Formats: sequence, C-alpha cells, structure tokens
Amino acid sequence: MDFSEAVKNSYRMLVSNKMRSFLTMLGIIIGILSVIVVMSLGASAQGLILNEVKSLGSNLVGVLPGKSDTDGPPASVFGIVITTLKYKDGEQIIKGNNPHIEGVSMYVQGTDIITWNENSPVITFMGVTPSYINVEDAKIETGRFFTDDENNSNARVVVIGSEAAKDIFGDQDPIGNQIKIKKSIFNVIGVFTKRGGGLAQSQDKEIFVPIKTAQSLLLGIDHISFMRIKVDKAENIDGVISYAEDILRRQHNITDPVDDDFSIRSSATALEAISQVTDAVKFFLVAVSAISLLVGGFGIMNIMLATVQERTKEIGLRKAVGAKNSDIILQFLIETIFITFISGVIGIILGIFISWLVAVVAQIMGYNWDFIISFWSIVLGCCVSIGVGLIFGIFPARRASLLDPIEALRYE
Repeated sequence: MDFSEAVKNSYRMLVSNKMRSFLTMLGIIIGILSVIVVMSLGASAQGLILNEVKSLGSNLVGVLPGKSDTDGPPASVFGIVITTLKYKDGEQIIKGNNPHIEGVSMYVQGTDIITWNENSPVITFMGVTPSYINVEDAKIETGRFFTDDENNSNARVVVIGSEAAKDIFGDQDPIGNQIKIKKSIFNVIGVFTKRGGGLAQSQDKEIFVPIKTAQSLLLGIDHISFMRIKVDKAENIDGVISYAEDILRRQHNITDPVDDDFSIRSSATALEAISQVTDAVKFFLVAVSAISLLVGGFGIMNIMLATVQERTKEIGLRKAVGAKNSDIILQFLIETIFITFISGVIGIILGIFISWLVAVVAQIMGYNWDFIISFWSIVLGCCVSIGVGLIFGIFPARRASLLDPIEALRYE
C-alpha cells in the first residue's frame, strides 16, 4: 500500500466530518497539553524553590525541632508544632565560640492584623535575634535594626519589609510611626531594602521584632521555630554540624543519636531533599494528567470502530481487488496515528503557550519564575501521541482486515 495515499485518505477522513474529528482529537489534545504544562510548571516551580534556598547562601546550616530520617524533613516542616528547640540552645552554640561560626540567628513567627490609623492589613511578623542582619545578609534602607539590649529588654520596636511598609503606610515614611500588633504598640525603627519576592517566604512582605518580645508579648511561648548558623567556609559545614549536634545533645540530655529531637541540615542537603520531593510530585502529577490520554485513546478506538463499519463496502472492494489483510491493517493504523499525531502537535503547541503565559503572569507578580520547556517533554508528547494511535488503533484495524470481502460488498 502506498504510504502517501494512506496519509491523504486520513486527511480526507479528518475533514469530511469536522465536528466528529474535533471531538475525537480533543481527548488527546487535552492529555498532551496537560503533560507538557505539568512538566513545564513542575520544572519552573522546582527551579524557583531551589533558587530560593540557594539565595540564602551555601554556607548556612539550618536547625529544626523534631527528629527526621536521612531521606526526609522533620515534621515541623509540614506545620506540626514541635517545642523541643529553645532559645538557650542557640545561646549555648554561640557561647562555644566555634571559630568557623560567623553568626547564629533564631526565629519564631506568627500572623496577625497590623493596625496603623485606619489601615489594618494581615501581615506575618517574625521574631528574630539581632544577628539576623549578619546571618541573612539583609540590608537596611532607612533607619536601623534592633540591638541585643532591645532584645533582652523585650523592647517594642519593629523593622519592616519594603512591601509591608507600603501595605501599612502607603507613601508615608514609616520611621518614627507606631503600629499596633495584637494589643501592643510598637515603634518603627527601620525599613529593609527590597530583596525580591519568594514563593514560600519573603522578607519584603514581613515585619520583624526582637525574638524575646515576640515570644513573651505576642505569642506566649518559650520555644523557637528554627535557627540558622552561618559558617565561614563551605568546607567547614560538616564540622559545624557535628559541633552543633554535640551541644544540642548535651542540652537535651541525649546520649544516643537515635533519640535526637532536632534536625540539622546544610543548604546542600536541603537542596537534595527538596529536589527529591519535587521530582516525586512532578512524576505524580504527570501520571495523573496522563489519565486523560487513556480516555482519549478509548475515544480514538471508538471512532475508528465506527469508521470501519461505515467503510465496510470500501474494505470489501479493496480486498476483492487483491488487498491483503496487512494492507488493510496498515491503512487504518496510519489513519489512527495521523489523527493522534496531529492531536499531539496541537497539544504540544497549546501546552507551550499556556506554560509561557503562566511564566509571564508569575514574573509580573514578582516571582523569579523561569519559562522552562524541556526538549524531552516535546519528544515524549510526540511519542505518546503516536503510541496511543498504535495501541488503540490496532483493534479497529485488525477488525477491518478480518472482514469477508463478499459479505462486505453486500453490506448496506
């Protein structure tokens, strides 16, 4: 059978009944589109998250409350409150005077209505130690950061992120103004330089108070959420982790590491763990979106079975003039693959467009969102569409080839 003639027949069949052809192709289009979009957005989101972790610096060590195994994060990462980490734990790490530690910052956080005049936005407040500036490499645009004396005296002072300042004060200078957090009045002493938006947490959108003030006055707690340790050089990170583990075990009266009630991770370890989690999520989403391909495949098979019935006399005539069963099978397989391939191309184009549109919107919203389309995702889309045509086209094609030519010619 002539291949080009089979393609022409496929095209004629496609345009002869446009509505039926469109509905037949729709399942495959949506399936391929979904796979392309999920793979693209998954890669872009993964890149955004990893870039956020990298932006914190490769020389940071994070300490979280709660035990975790080597393959996953502690429960506190998922919002479960664990109170095993205390302020005095961080103080002991500082007092050890490890020569490779440049700073230790401790954190607590909460969310509440921040009131100034008639303006009352809901904003996240962070309780941090004065060392936050050094550990996070943060910059003050106007005013100053709070001191150790202000932290130890539970001073009611606050430093505001650049976007939070606009949300609360608009165009007015925040320095010297007073805001109300819960039932307490705080004096604004500084505004951070704009750092840039993040997916999970953004300094620009938050306000910062001394950690002891946050613990006693705003949250009523005696534990901390986490701490970060700044190491002088990347090659000293493992040594600092061992040093911090020893101190925390002494603080918590732990003799066996199996009983640790804390977790210490470097930025590199965090990147690896995040990559594993996001890869698993991407695989799951691609698998879910591929279900629509299965549905589309059954739609293709259904319409090809109907086509076989409609073209029974044509099949009988071809077999009567010498066409072999293999010629009939090839003809219907080519027609099925033609439909699914065209559907796949349309799905790929639409998937790329939607992924680009999402990237543009995300960038407008201030996120460092890259437009990522993998070459392999396009190859996968083409291969899957052809594969669907082969798998779901073989039954209608074989059924057509088994028609008796005499009976087929008599079919009305």
